[in-house]
Order: sequence, then C-alpha cells, then structure tokens
Amino acid sequence: MKKVKLLLKMIRQILSAISSFLINSTIFIYKKINYLFSILYLVGNKFKHFFKETKSVLREALTGLLICAIGGLFSGIILGNMAGYLVAFPGLLVIIPGAIGMRGNIFGALGSRLSSNLHIGLLSPEFKRSKILSENILSSFTLTIILSIFLAFVAKGICIMFGFESINLVDFTLISIFGGIISSMIMLPLTMFISMKSFEHGWDPDNISTPIIAAFGDLFTLPAIILALMIVTLLSILLKNIIFIIIIIIAILTFYHAIKTGGEMKKIIKQSTPILLICSFLGVFAGGFLNSSIETLLKNPSLLTLVPLFSGESGNLVSILGARLSSSLHAGLINPILRPEKVTMRNFSIIVFLAVIIYPIIGFLAELSSRVLNVPGLNFISVIGISTISGMILILIMLIIVFLISSLSYRNGLDPDNIVIPISTSTTDSLSSLTLITASILILSII
Repeated sequence: MKKVKLLLKMIRQILSAISSFLINSTIFIYKKINYLFSILYLVGNKFKHFFKETKSVLREALTGLLICAIGGLFSGIILGNMAGYLVAFPGLLVIIPGAIGMRGNIFGALGSRLSSNLHIGLLSPEFKRSKILSENILSSFTLTIILSIFLAFVAKGICIMFGFESINLVDFTLISIFGGIISSMIMLPLTMFISMKSFEHGWDPDNISTPIIAAFGDLFTLPAIILALMIVTLLSILLKNIIFIIIIIIAILTFYHAIKTGGEMKKIIKQSTPILLICSFLGVFAGGFLNSSIETLLKNPSLLTLVPLFSGESGNLVSILGARLSSSLHAGLINPILRPEKVTMRNFSIIVFLAVIIYPIIGFLAELSSRVLNVPGLNFISVIGISTISGMILILIMLIIVFLISSLSYRNGLDPDNIVIPISTSTTDSLSSLTLITASILILSII
C-alpha cells in the first residue's frame, strides 16, 4: 500500500512537472508570438506609411521602368541576334555600351534642361524657335559628334591595349559617327516631344521623362549602329579615309564655334564635355570587359539579350535616384553633407523596392524572348537568378556612389543636370557589366 502511495505521488509530481512545463512553454511561446506579431505589425505600419508617402512616386517610376524594359528588351533581342556582326566586325562590342550610354547621357540631360526651362517659363510648350531651344539642340548635336569620335579612338585603344582583334580606327570612327548622327536625328525630336508631354501632363521628369528618354536611346542606338555598318561596308577604302579626315575637321571647327559662341551653348559644352568624356571612357571600358567574355555571351544568347536590359534598367534606377537627390538638394529638403538624412534614406528605400521588382522581371523577359525566337538560352531560374543577384549587388553599391556624387557636385556649385546623371549612369554601365558577367560565370559554373 505504501508503494502504491509513493507511485501515485511520483505520478502526480511528474504530471505537475509536465503541466508546469506545458503552461510555461505555452506562455513563453505566446510571448514570443506576440513579440513577433508586434514586430510584424510595426514593420507593416512602417511599410504602410512608406507606401502611403511614396505611392505616386512608385507608380510613376515603375511605369517608366516597365516602359524602358520594353525598349531595353528590343535592344537586347537585336544584340542577341547580332552574333554575325560581332564576328564580322571584331571589337564592335567594345563600342556598343559606350554608344548606348552616350545617347542616354546627352539626351537625358537635354530632356532635363528642357523640362527645367519649360517649368520656369523660358520655353513655351509649343517649342517655338528661340535662342535657348536652338542652343540646346546645337549643343546636343555638337556633343554627339565629339563624343562619337572619342568613343572610336578609346575603343581602338582598349582593343590594342588588351590584345583584342579589332577593325581599324577609320572604320571604328565612321561606324560611331554615322550611328551617332542617325540616332540623334531620331532622339532630338523625341526628347522634345517627351519633355513637352511631361510638362503638359504634370509628370515628374525625375521619375518618368528621364528613364523614357534613356529607353528610347537604348532602343535606337543598336539599329543605328547596324545601319552605320551597312553604310561603311559600301564605302571604298579611299572614300572612308576622305570622309574620316572631313569629319575630324568638322568636329574641331564645331567645337571651336560652340566655345566661342558664348551664352547657354558655351555653358552646356564647357560643363558637359569633360564629364561626358569620362562617361564615354567608362562605357567603352564596360564594352572591353564584355568583349573579354564574348565567348560566354555568344554561347548563351539569352545573356547577350540580358546585357542591354540589365544595363539600361540599372542606369534608369540610378538616374531616378540621382535626379531625386538633385531635386531635393535644390529644394533644400536635404543638406549637401556626406551622411544620409531621412529624405535620402526614403529615396534609397524607393530605389531598392523598385530594384526588387524590376530585376527578376528583366531576367524573365530575356529568357522568354530567347525561347520565343528559338534562340538557345539557359533556363528561367538561372537567368532570373543572375539578373536579381547581380542587380541587387550593383544597386547597393550605386546608392552610395550616387549619394556622394550628388552631395559633392552640389557643394562645388556644379549643375546636377549636366553632372550627376551622366557620371552615375556611366559608372553604372561599367559596374553593371562587371557584376553581370561575374555573377553569370559563378552561376554557370555551379549549374
């Protein structure tokens, strides 16, 4: 009987211990769940507040980026099917990123200047002929000629430096000049039209106009280069040399005239030329990096298709950030200090949010276009992974770079329309090629 009592007592103690453990565990789990939900609620409120504050910005920017993605996709499809040209004209890939970037830089800055002049009343929405409009058009055309020649010389120099097989300097120059003139004849009226519509409908040029202009630059650059290639193949060697000499003379005289004219044109040329020369060099450097991996790209055309998409959308994200930071600096919303403030952090959050959405989309589009056109591709997971991983790495780096460029340029009294966006997008072009190719090689080595 005594043993039974001891057994019952032991059972009661065990049950009491189990009950106590269950109760304590339940309370502990409840507290942790409650804490977790309080964090989620807090985060949810933060996101709710974030979306409430930035809803219109996100809507406008995402619309612009998706429109740009379509333009970039067409460029990617063209580049993905240019394998024959890349083989027939060795070294051509070196100049392509610089040419695409140059168009976006020149006409993105033109669109920004036109929008500013429209808003302050110096230009009419009908774009009647005026001194300011004429100077903006002529300066953009002058910059196109100068930079096209510079691109050709730098591209040839990089090919020699790194031992790439390449076409001669005269061919490089004629292709670059003809491509630049053809695309400029399209981009000039388009930029004016987009700036006018932006002003009429009250669109924020920081979120819509600049990315759309850049997208059209991406779209028309490659067809213009292909047309330039066709023209160059029709010319004799003697005629090529004569045209080359004439073009160099015209470029020197045009630049001299622009500097001596004075006024707005002199200011644009003087401020833009050094920056755009640096940007063009960075673009050609990016092309050199792509050319060094040309075998990988030619074996995987979906990656070749992804290159303009990835570079273009990265540049657009960076352009949006640069334009927003510049506008905030001018409006006094942020101070030109080297420490991000609340408004700056909100702009960072906007760009990261857009990047999380846009990079998987462009990876999907690149692979989908390859499959639709029966071009050999990888697979959706690999291409989306390459695009997303390399994109997020790139954007996190560019957040810091764009912030520093914006603050430092404003502190030194430089016009952000001519400085921030060109430098930021060209730096992005270089780093985008590096991150994309590196991520591609790493992921391809795993699968």
